[in-house]
Amino acid sequence: MTRELHAGMRAVIVRRMDLGQTVDLREASGRSSLQRHDEGMHAVRHYVRAMRVDVMTVPKPLREMGSLAQSAVDAGFTGMLLTEGGRTAFSAATAAAVAAPGLELSTGVAVAFPRSPMITAQLAWELQELTGGSFRLGLGTQVRTHVVRRYGVEFEHPGPRLRDYVRAVKACFAGFRGEALDHHGEFYELTFLNRQWSPGPIDEPDPKVDIAAVNPWMLQMAGEVADGVHVHPLGEPGYLARHVLPGLAEGAARAGRDAGELTVIVPALTIVGDTDEEVATARERARMSLSFYGSTPNYAFIWDEAGFEGTTARVREKQKAGDFAGMAAQITDEHVSAFATEATWDTLADALVDKYRGIVDRLVLYSAADETPERFARYGEVARSIVARHPA
Repeated sequence: MTRELHAGMRAVIVRRMDLGQTVDLREASGRSSLQRHDEGMHAVRHYVRAMRVDVMTVPKPLREMGSLAQSAVDAGFTGMLLTEGGRTAFSAATAAAVAAPGLELSTGVAVAFPRSPMITAQLAWELQELTGGSFRLGLGTQVRTHVVRRYGVEFEHPGPRLRDYVRAVKACFAGFRGEALDHHGEFYELTFLNRQWSPGPIDEPDPKVDIAAVNPWMLQMAGEVADGVHVHPLGEPGYLARHVLPGLAEGAARAGRDAGELTVIVPALTIVGDTDEEVATARERARMSLSFYGSTPNYAFIWDEAGFEGTTARVREKQKAGDFAGMAAQITDEHVSAFATEATWDTLADALVDKYRGIVDRLVLYSAADETPERFARYGEVARSIVARHPA
């Protein structure tokens, strides 16, 4: 295995931890409530929508974030998603915002529970002010082991806890604008904020709050309380049709909200190149990414519904043995074809638009940040082309 593939493997491991287990099985609603929506994939998004194209990265050392952010602007990306792992997303976003004004920044995602809702709200508020209104707060639950054993905080009932967390963060935003802080939730109670301890109002709108969601219950909850959803990298179009759009619509209807105003953020695994060698290398990296994502039990239903029953069990067997190559070998070319987009550089923009038109608001080029400078620039050209066709 090449050094580049090892580096890609490490990046996948970090990214995967953020999305993790999003809801207990007892919190997930049955699929039957969504089956009636199978043919309504475009019901929520039947009109042409603007499409933004972001690059996903893990936070780098702060001295490197400025040049990475400027490179993203120069290449043609709309924004950058910062996936929290060993380094914090908020510090990296601050460094990027200072170096590259105008770049739209998101935490995609930051771990919610180890930070109080007030601390998270303050960080988001300051970044929204710094970016001139171009910051989105993306939150995720992480997985139980990390939350309990690494961060040392509670994880019980992660879905309802995150719902209360989002409401508490938004209550803090209202408090910063001078309203009484009066949030009484199942998990968080916030009732004290005087002028001395408030950051005060800013000239920008409140930051949008998005959540990472996989299972039906979480998707419905996103539609109910969040401003957008971070879809999992396994989010192929069939999954978007069966679960994401119907779930958001159902949650929004429950809360009397307009589902069309919710932002759907989808990372796209891509296999691109103009030579057989380029394509082969990119395909193996995609295969490795899919194997790591495919090892999480909570995502097994995505494989199964796409026609790849038992994938998670087979991958996990190899994972428990520490056999990374064996994990990747469980992902066939048919898996890769279903869950990734393969094209030449000249046709990649068309392929992505054909796949996600009318569904996705923010398309995230998952692999671009780990590429060579030359391939990074070419991904930026693809981003620029897509945005030009679907301007805001």
